[in-house]
Amino acid sequence: MRKGKGSARAPVLQFTNCRILRGQRLLREDLWVREGRILDPEKLFFEERVVADQQRDCRGCILAPGFIDVQINGGFGIDFSQATEDVGSGVALVAQRILSHGVTSFCPTLVTSPPEVYHKVLPQIPVKSGGPHGAGVLGVHLEGPFISREKRGAHPEAHLRSFEANAFHDVLATYGPLDNVRIVTLAPELSRSHEVIRALTARGICVSLGHSVADLQVAEEAVQCGAAFITHLFNAMLPFHHRDPGIVGLLTSDRLPPGRHIFYGMISDGMHTNPAALRIAHRAHPQGLVLVTDAVPALGLGNGRHTLGQQEVEVDGLTACVAGVPCQPTPHPLCLVAPALHLPRACPLCSQGTKTLSGSIAPMDFCVRHFLQATGCSVESALEAASLHPAQLLGLEKRKGTLDFGADADFVMLDDSLHVQATYISGELVWQAEEARQ
Repeated sequence: MRKGKGSARAPVLQFTNCRILRGQRLLREDLWVREGRILDPEKLFFEERVVADQQRDCRGCILAPGFIDVQINGGFGIDFSQATEDVGSGVALVAQRILSHGVTSFCPTLVTSPPEVYHKVLPQIPVKSGGPHGAGVLGVHLEGPFISREKRGAHPEAHLRSFEANAFHDVLATYGPLDNVRIVTLAPELSRSHEVIRALTARGICVSLGHSVADLQVAEEAVQCGAAFITHLFNAMLPFHHRDPGIVGLLTSDRLPPGRHIFYGMISDGMHTNPAALRIAHRAHPQGLVLVTDAVPALGLGNGRHTLGQQEVEVDGLTACVAGVPCQPTPHPLCLVAPALHLPRACPLCSQGTKTLSGSIAPMDFCVRHFLQATGCSVESALEAASLHPAQLLGLEKRKGTLDFGADADFVMLDDSLHVQATYISGELVWQAEEARQ
């Protein structure tokens, strides 16, 4: 065999001493990469008759497809729903920081906002491939404003909208052009929602059901119209009831189109969903489970007040809730003394805050570890819930979320406890833990 170092051939990189997640199994095989793609070593050996130009010892680590986060509202002080002058640089900062969480692709998510925010923000978020600059942007996830008032959660009621006579025109008037939009979350019980679901699906946009009071029949009809996803299962929807399980019932429905199954997001942060609920969902429909962070701008910052779109969020430990509001319209003397502090605990008239959860502050790798521990599922299942399943949801499973031959060489190197040791995009090292450098 020839080494093949001439200019006619791109270099081959071989990852050795590793366990590769492929076909729902961890295989003790080497991973071969060239020009950003996963290679079939048999073709390399027997057809091209070449060996690797470079080898990297993985020290027994797991190589899994890069994580894909289809619902992330921001992080590290960046709020995707804020109409700043340079939205792109904020998205780029988050894209770079989440590499340390093993995320190689993501969907920046905008929560319910006024139309002028969408019109200013959306054109500044380009769909682009990942690399040393950060994780790839697969397209925007628009969560709201066409959602239920009763199940709006942390979405500001003042900016919620419904569909009027020309429903899809209302969508375009609200958001503007949809060229970079990948997912839209809406409530299927809204009048004319079927018309909107069909129109969005025809444009290749994934429709997700969420923030809704829909019963099971309404949810099934939405899926028959093209809806394919459920936004953060159990949260911001009717609770499961044995006579009408609501949207949750889609996991085991027998009225879905032939050959179709539903995907559903779950926030496995230890706060949004009880471990028993995680187990119920996973055991009922494991192949549809998609781990999402639903991370807010407070991700990575710690306790205190932060924004989420048009509202403030109070972070305390592991929880992020809609913050309390300073006393209005007549301020209490304590607030007049120190109005910038807005200390609700010191003022008897100020709101004491709410218990309404407003996203998560857990990174994706934490969610994977918690999901594994809470459900008792296999390591393979936990990893696929953060990689293969979101890729399948978006129709990208030939390129993303897999280490099959020909796929993009986007992968994460993990130790046995599923802590990220390194992240690769297109076969290039883009982040490495300090201990892995030694």
